Amino acid sequence: MGTLARYEQLIANGELREDPDQRRAAARLDRLQKELEAEKPGGLLAQFFASKPARAEGVYMVGGVGRGKSMLMDLFHESLSIAEKRRVHFHAFMQEVHAEMREARKTHAGDPIPPVAAKLADRVRVLAFDEMVVTNSADAMIMSRLFTQLIMEQGVTIVTTSNRAPSELYKDGLNREHFLPFIDLIEAELDVLTLDGPTDYRLDRIGGLNSWYSPLGDEATARVREVFFRLTDFDPEDAENVPSGELAVGSKRTMHVPKSLKGVAVFSFKRLCHDARGAPDYLAIAREYHTVIIVGIPQMGPENRNEAARFVTLIDALYEHRVKLFATAATKPEALYQSGDGSFEFERTVSRLNEMQSDEYMALGHGSDGASD
Repeated sequence: MGTLARYEQLIANGELREDPDQRRAAARLDRLQKELEAEKPGGLLAQFFASKPARAEGVYMVGGVGRGKSMLMDLFHESLSIAEKRRVHFHAFMQEVHAEMREARKTHAGDPIPPVAAKLADRVRVLAFDEMVVTNSADAMIMSRLFTQLIMEQGVTIVTTSNRAPSELYKDGLNREHFLPFIDLIEAELDVLTLDGPTDYRLDRIGGLNSWYSPLGDEATARVREVFFRLTDFDPEDAENVPSGELAVGSKRTMHVPKSLKGVAVFSFKRLCHDARGAPDYLAIAREYHTVIIVGIPQMGPENRNEAARFVTLIDALYEHRVKLFATAATKPEALYQSGDGSFEFERTVSRLNEMQSDEYMALGHGSDGASD
């Protein structure tokens, strides 16, 4: 069954609502699916004389969070009946690229990118990425050359989702001029589709659930677990295999993310605020994830002034980037930190925590200006 037929079946079954942008994207992916499935490998002579592999035009789906991009990607990948396909989270792919480049430098004296691209493209005609976003200069510096090799030389078709238009990728990043050819490549070689309908389907999935759960305990933990599985469509029966992630903080270090999937991250308060962290860590989280779940927020006193100060910085970053926050905590925001250095300033954090629970805040798009990116 094709991508469009499966999409229409979901609507007929009442699992999805009709959405014009989604339908257009499903139809485009359906055409790509048919094109890929219709291609027949040439004979030996055809392969010998071919200058490079045939390649179908890829697709770049862009839109705010909750617009159904990942759902459509899943339908396309599951429907595509060829073996030479691969679906991977973009960050995981780039980590693999860097690891392969380190190995290639050991055996190749020249540019490691062509042999790495050839290895990545081996037995792969379609690379499907979820959440293409560029947050560090190490990725930005190689992406133009890497994807030129994959697309133009290896004939790989790219299908990807992103919350950012190609021109907005790596915006204001260090040495961005080296990244601009990648933007030109994407706009020239991929069909850019916008999904910007009025409905945030992500919010539908969490309807009826609160965002702040106290006191701490099994019930609170169960509630935020439910939030995670609703937002990510991950099978709760497979909870032990929820992927973790590595988040780039600047160009020199990374932060481990215990649970990371489809723009949703799960952290413990201890990992975020007990350990020595600062604004760069929190800004990296806020830029990368549209939803953050924090478990185990304690009630703090004068002896916890450092943790309280870090928590203030964390919430400022999440609030300014309109990140959706779900939390388990010992008590209500008003009672989290009532005495100690900075307790007066903490009142602004309490106000923000309360605002972040409102329907109005939840409806805002992810991004520093409150608009969907």
